Amino acid sequence: MVKSKPVSPEKGRPQSIDRKQAFKSPSKTPTKSPRNKLFSTPDLEHASPVKNLCRISSPAKKNLFGVQASPKRQQIVPPKCNSPRKSSVAMSSSQSLNDPLAEVQQILRQRISQHCFPPLIIGYEKEKSQLYDLIKRTATTGESNSLLVIGPRGCGKTMLISKVVDELLSSSTIRENLLLVKLNGLLQTNDKIALREITLQLQLENTVGDKVFGSFAETLQFLLQALKSGNQNSKPILFILDEFDLFAQHKNQTLLYNLFDIAQSAQAPICVIGVTCRLDVIELLEKRVKSRFSHRQLHLFNKLTLKQYREMCRQYLSLSNDFPCPDFVQKWNQNINDLLHEVSVKDILERQFSLSNDVRGLISLLTYPVCQISSSHPQVTAADFVMSFKFLSNDTKSSMLHGISTLELCLIIAMKHLTDIYEGEPFNFEMVYSEYLKFAKRRAGIQVYEKAVVMKAYEHLQALELIRGLNSSGSMTSGVQALKEYKLMTLLVHPAQLLDALQKYPNCPTEIKQWASQSIN
Repeated sequence: MVKSKPVSPEKGRPQSIDRKQAFKSPSKTPTKSPRNKLFSTPDLEHASPVKNLCRISSPAKKNLFGVQASPKRQQIVPPKCNSPRKSSVAMSSSQSLNDPLAEVQQILRQRISQHCFPPLIIGYEKEKSQLYDLIKRTATTGESNSLLVIGPRGCGKTMLISKVVDELLSSSTIRENLLLVKLNGLLQTNDKIALREITLQLQLENTVGDKVFGSFAETLQFLLQALKSGNQNSKPILFILDEFDLFAQHKNQTLLYNLFDIAQSAQAPICVIGVTCRLDVIELLEKRVKSRFSHRQLHLFNKLTLKQYREMCRQYLSLSNDFPCPDFVQKWNQNINDLLHEVSVKDILERQFSLSNDVRGLISLLTYPVCQISSSHPQVTAADFVMSFKFLSNDTKSSMLHGISTLELCLIIAMKHLTDIYEGEPFNFEMVYSEYLKFAKRRAGIQVYEKAVVMKAYEHLQALELIRGLNSSGSMTSGVQALKEYKLMTLLVHPAQLLDALQKYPNCPTEIKQWASQSIN
């Protein structure tokens, strides 16, 4: 029998509970607000949220992706495998096995973004050996050295030094003994900022504290003294000065003077390596700095052949043997080998090599194909290479031809027709205007403009540098400058650029396309 609530005889409503009584025994008489009543259920009223979820969920549980899972799911311990990436420690091996394409994306994108070392260094075996021996002598025997690495931008100077240092630090004895300081002339614009950066990288900011030094040399000497171990032997330090020529522009070249002076006088075992692209960097040094430099130089130049260039491309796109999925590695590498043997890909690599044979140019070419890899596009194709090269070799003249008027386009076609007729001989405005009139009168749909309007369009093409005079000062006839109508000009537009512009030109008349095709053919 269910008991009803006591009802007031006057109003017919439940009697109100005394407020003091409610506070005395909250556990026995829990109060509910109207808001709580809306979201409470009779069965789950006093249960915890976790229990509620467990009681509400059905026996066939679903994960975040909507896939049903068994109630008792046994945890699978994946086999231990070494990922080729340093950051792959955070990513479990089970994820690599389930979705190897995501792992491939991470590996290749890190390669082209230069966040990790390249898979292969080609062409610098001798220079790498010299650099390795020089730094190793400083790290093991305490021999002080100084060296300048000189080469054009993009030839691999910084990459080579970083690779050598990484190989040396793989040894536990050298890693515990050698200290590394990297400075950049673009960031450390004066000696004060450079000294602060040296202090931070050597982790001596607490040692320096609030001490006041009289000169730069005293501060640097104090830092070196603080690095001495118990047997009074200083730890060897490797200084890498990127953009070395900018450090030579500092006032009095104090940083370079003190570093070279320490290296020469053997006050502490240090190795100073400067990286620059200026061949005359020695001439920028002051006499006192130049006298303390060892004048040891290592020149790097692009010596890649086309065969080595293709091999480097294959190494950048291939997967190493320590990838978690061996079967996937075999299929992927086979696809890359087949791709690089296609005629279109060979042609693109050859054209890119002729433009720029450095590593940066190759990385720029591979950026688009690598970024296109996804679940819907799981492989690198020849079309990706074609599109990437098209983006890199976007011609400015072709872009300008897309924006010129129809009249100016007709004048360019007339110039091309005259160039073919007279076998490359120069032309003038009167010849171009006569050729334009012949075409316009033969075609009923082409408007014939006045000579002054055509002259304006002709001058605009000259301003865009699509046509050019025979010399910069203008043609001269009998000591008197020729009139602009009779000034000899040459066309600077290639037939391929003209055809590309006609294909992409918006609402181009059919007569003009036919005339252009006849002229070019």
